[in-house]
Amino acid sequence: MGELKEECGLFGIWSGTPAELARTCYYALYALQHRGQEGAGIALSDGSQIVTRKDAGLVNEVFTPPVLSSFPQGRIAVSHVRYGTTGLNPRLNVQPLVVNHHLGMLALAHNGNLTNDYELRHELERNGSIFHTTSDTEVIAYMIVRHRLEGLSLEDSVAALMDELTGAYSLIVMNNEKLVAARDPWGFRPLAMGKTDTGYAFASESCAFDTIGARFIRDVEPGEVVTVMKDGSLKSEKRAAGREKKSTCVFEMIYFARPDSVIDGSSVQVARRRAGAFLALEHPVQADVVIGVPDSGIEAALGYAQQSGIPYSTGLIKNKYIGRTFIQPEQSMREDGVRIKLNPVPSAVRGRRIVLIDDSIVRGTTSRRIVRMLRDAGAKEVHFMSSAPKFLYPCYFGTDIDSSENLFAYRYSDEEMARILDVDSLGFLSVDSVVKLAETGDNGFCTACFSGRYPCRTPSRQGKDRFSAGGIS
Repeated sequence: MGELKEECGLFGIWSGTPAELARTCYYALYALQHRGQEGAGIALSDGSQIVTRKDAGLVNEVFTPPVLSSFPQGRIAVSHVRYGTTGLNPRLNVQPLVVNHHLGMLALAHNGNLTNDYELRHELERNGSIFHTTSDTEVIAYMIVRHRLEGLSLEDSVAALMDELTGAYSLIVMNNEKLVAARDPWGFRPLAMGKTDTGYAFASESCAFDTIGARFIRDVEPGEVVTVMKDGSLKSEKRAAGREKKSTCVFEMIYFARPDSVIDGSSVQVARRRAGAFLALEHPVQADVVIGVPDSGIEAALGYAQQSGIPYSTGLIKNKYIGRTFIQPEQSMREDGVRIKLNPVPSAVRGRRIVLIDDSIVRGTTSRRIVRMLRDAGAKEVHFMSSAPKFLYPCYFGTDIDSSENLFAYRYSDEEMARILDVDSLGFLSVDSVVKLAETGDNGFCTACFSGRYPCRTPSRQGKDRFSAGGIS
């Protein structure tokens, strides 16, 4: 599909007393491993310097006991798990990114994609910046340094970015004194704030706080910059808040986040069950059993079963040691993963009419293989339901959908998709229902990959916009 985007996990912590923060980050990253499996990194300040360890691989592969022991005690740390190979060298783009300038050092971790990266990078290069990576994270880091050299504090430098960056950027930034967390004015990517015994922590998902024994306080609001100052006090600035319509990626609720996380006040588990209930109302069928595709399809399947009255059963067993197929970068890797990732339970499948619930149908390859497994196991009928609407348009804000050409629902009609998948019926959640998934009812969601209506300007090539906000031009 061409260049792939990234979906990553962030964790940062400030402690009032020196502690083994590298181990704390390790446990938090473990909880966020589902958000990125290609690289992991930790940057830690001991008060005078920032020590960094990062590499390609899973968290436990990168941070072996000897590596963790090599970190000093510290008071501030930023860490990251990465998905995506936007550059030719994955190791080169692993975060956190550490920059050394004459005012000191800073470390930065970023989740999301900028849509004006081309213009900003070109401007910085004209002014003498030399880039070592292909990641837009380096663009953000250089812009922070530029504002620091203009005399702004770290937090004010981050806040100044709000007037310059377009697109998705949840950030955690640190120097030897402060920890700064920021979320773009649209709120594309989640960012949560927690309280520890000795300070504060920030993470892409609240489930990371449970792992380290921290208490979830609230979400960082769109357009907000939260700073833990040198003395442990909190400073918040919302200079960009309210300027844009909130547009959290609805895919966080459907697929990316763990069900035990809370995003913008709404339970991910509840949202997925609501998706299943909406599916049952929109696409009722006569069937014997409802089955969910592990892991993110299970909650939606439970919601479908509860709403429809059709019993739920565990019909597919997942090999827990296999990574998520959707977030592996090459199509061949995805297909190889499906063959060893899932296995049907014959007693739940044989001779039965099955409602199969998955979180989405993107390229169609994985879905087709799952249906074939159920058919081979003796399923009498298979009714495939997607708890996401049809994917029709590219996403520029950090999801693995960079063009329409390989999107299953874009290429084929409903009848053609059902025939290719070999299913008795096929249903997708409507866009009208997907925006109602939040239990609080006040979450603004980005649904551009379903509707083509983009909440902000999308990328330009050589200064010419390919798309315009509000839809394809």
